[in-house]
Amino acid sequence: MASRAPPDGGYGWVVVMSAFFVMGLTAAVLKNFGLFFLDIQSHFGVLTSTTSWVTSTTIVTFHLGAPLASALTMQFSHRLVIVVGGLLSASGLLLASLDLGLPWLYLTMGVLEGTGIAFAWIPANSLVSHYFSRWRPIAYAVASSGECVFAVVFGPLFRWLIEAYGWQGALLVIGGLQLNLCVCGALMRPLGDGGARARGAKVVFQFSLLAKPELLLYILYGVLAAAGFFVPPLFLVPFVSGLGAGSYRPAFLLSALALADLAGRLLCGWLANARLLGNLRLLAAAVALLGVALLLLPVSRDYRTVLLLSSLYGFLFGCAVAVHVTAIVDIVALEGFDSGLGLFMLFRSIGGCIGPPAAGWLVDQTGDYSAAFYLSGVCLVASAGFVALVDRLVQRRSSEAKGHQAVT
Repeated sequence: MASRAPPDGGYGWVVVMSAFFVMGLTAAVLKNFGLFFLDIQSHFGVLTSTTSWVTSTTIVTFHLGAPLASALTMQFSHRLVIVVGGLLSASGLLLASLDLGLPWLYLTMGVLEGTGIAFAWIPANSLVSHYFSRWRPIAYAVASSGECVFAVVFGPLFRWLIEAYGWQGALLVIGGLQLNLCVCGALMRPLGDGGARARGAKVVFQFSLLAKPELLLYILYGVLAAAGFFVPPLFLVPFVSGLGAGSYRPAFLLSALALADLAGRLLCGWLANARLLGNLRLLAAAVALLGVALLLLPVSRDYRTVLLLSSLYGFLFGCAVAVHVTAIVDIVALEGFDSGLGLFMLFRSIGGCIGPPAAGWLVDQTGDYSAAFYLSGVCLVASAGFVALVDRLVQRRSSEAKGHQAVT
């Protein structure tokens, strides 16, 4: 697939819209898992850190499954892997609704759901990047905005489902919704002649990319960022609930956050597409400011101020997400993108595994949800430094390449 020039349009926009729905039915569902947190914790009567392992297992499995999803995509097709992902995701939540115990949730809502998300999310992002070159940043921004649009709706919808049918019934309905991932997968038409697999060439996952210092530093960014990224969606709802807000206020706060996230993705996607600032520089600035916003968020105990800072967090998060996947192309080129994305997600699982449980442990020790946001903010500010280093190395490599061409 890498040998063909991206068409930069045509059926690619159908792929973008299909990816839009994939993002909504995977990442937006995961982002709203925090709405189930207090209900599950109360139902089983366990500690905050113990409950957080449900979502942590989902996050870790999602990341660990990324290289496998990339390898299967290269060996078979984007379409097939996404359909399988839809079946796994739906099965995970449908089985979780049986409520057979907390370890059962780790297996179903965690392992099955996480694997399904990986199998749907990775190929969808990959195919968008292969269909576009000049318009890649804006195409990815539009596709990834599905996470935000769906999150706006899912916040109050999930809250209503929990109140109407209990958390078990809500999971059953959401699992049914995720079956639509199979329809999205069916729309993912292979580009041109179907790539190297169709031509009989052997497709190999490129572990050798780990020899690139730029990718290693970017992976370190991913580990620290993941430790911070997944904490706020999990603990924001219980934090706001502790302020005395009504049952629907936390859900609407998540919707406001999602709208700000959408604005950030589209704006940053446009900036990246206009080449006004490089992907990596945009990412470094967005992640650093994101960390600062999270450090400030728990200082206030007023709902309106928390809503404002949460919206700022959502906007900056959207800016970071708009470019953090396409930036991998700047590091390993399009030919290495599928393998590079898989490796990035694999090692990022370390942060996803450590972040939420560590934040939950701090909350248990301090009795205050603020500690979770401080941990998240520190991790994100530190991760921005690694992005800045990657940008410097990429710029140096580009300058050396231009100098070599000028000499020859």
